Amino acid sequence: MKHLLLAGSATLALTAGMATAGGHLTFAPGEGPFSWDSYNAWAENAPDLSGQTVTISGPWLNPEDDFFRNALAYFMDATGAEAIYTGSDSFEQQIVIDAEAGSAPNVAVFPQPGLASVMAGNGLLSPLPGDFADWVGENYAAGESWVDLGTYADENGDDQMYGFFYNVNVKSLVWYSPENFEDAGYEVPTTLEGLKELTEQIVADGETPWCIGLGSGAATGWPATDWVEDMMLRTVEPAVYDQWVANEIPFNDPRVINAIEEFGYFARDDAKVSGGADAVATTDFRDSPQGLFASPPQCYMHKQASFVPAFFPDGTEFGVDTNFFYFPSYESEDLGNPVLGGGTLMAITNPSDATNELMEFLKLPLAHEVMMAQTGFLTPHNGVNIEAYLNETQRGLGQILLDATTFRFDGSDLMPGAIGAGTFWTGMVDYAGGASAEEVTAEIQDSWDAIK
Repeated sequence: MKHLLLAGSATLALTAGMATAGGHLTFAPGEGPFSWDSYNAWAENAPDLSGQTVTISGPWLNPEDDFFRNALAYFMDATGAEAIYTGSDSFEQQIVIDAEAGSAPNVAVFPQPGLASVMAGNGLLSPLPGDFADWVGENYAAGESWVDLGTYADENGDDQMYGFFYNVNVKSLVWYSPENFEDAGYEVPTTLEGLKELTEQIVADGETPWCIGLGSGAATGWPATDWVEDMMLRTVEPAVYDQWVANEIPFNDPRVINAIEEFGYFARDDAKVSGGADAVATTDFRDSPQGLFASPPQCYMHKQASFVPAFFPDGTEFGVDTNFFYFPSYESEDLGNPVLGGGTLMAITNPSDATNELMEFLKLPLAHEVMMAQTGFLTPHNGVNIEAYLNETQRGLGQILLDATTFRFDGSDLMPGAIGAGTFWTGMVDYAGGASAEEVTAEIQDSWDAIK
């Protein structure tokens, strides 16, 4: 209840700002938890771009498209330029067609880096202007991770920074019931060693620690790939994770096998998972959180990304019925606080002076805070006021990003589709069903070799 009241208060305050915003700016300048000083300083020196237009294309559809247009309004108000965003559910196909035809928008919003990397190599993107790499490195938490994710080889094979992440989601989360933890006397663990101790304590108490479901129709198996990716980041250096994703080390490398077996510690033990190990592969991921809310509880923890509350029961109260904690790292491994996730990145497909100025605007904390205050937008920008987040849940997720020492994009999304959305998924289902990690990883590597 406390969390809901806080969220409600924030929403009321922001709504009041919106009501006095003069009709075209969503939040009234000077009001609310926004970084107006830096915006005003930029706006006072921004060039007059009257008569110029910046076109932006991306995957955001209703209602996210309007939230983004509300952020663009501050750019237009300061420069006189017109900024036009168009969303498409076939963005990834259309942007290639448009770019190859010479009719690309000025800016493309890529839902994952893979396509942006391919287009950069084909000469269809322009490098970000000025000091973007230095700026991201200094102003984003785990900055070098974000620089690397936006840097690709150009037509000549030379690395340049093409992509700037704007909106991020977090996957390294464990959801739980605070009431159930309190009733049982359990505390949120801060290390992976502690998480395993808690898991074993719950089993010793005669209860079931985890709910896990890999079912997702034709995409069955993907939740396990997230587990394995998080385990890779907690058992090897980030550079090894990158080598694995690029198949520069074989899929059946002992370090990958170890990460899969770390997942198996939780998922292949009848005593640790609701319904027993046999239920893991057959339980739909959308149904798997339900055990958290049963009475008595069918499980105490559920690992899933920031979107999973969409599948919680109606009326679930954050802070009372559910909350989350960071999926912790091993204290003994000294690998910092890695975070797995996804996100969208801005890249220039048709450069212009007005486009460059839009990119300067997107560096401002305000360009992030306006989005944070409207929707589930998360940012690693360490200059934003986190009080601008829509509610306390979003604020907590944003803080996990700010505390990250390493960020890595979902590895299966970066692998070729036949692997990341194919044999990796099916291999994890086979593993959950009892196949050995050695066997499934060898089969996945064979499938990767076959498409080279």
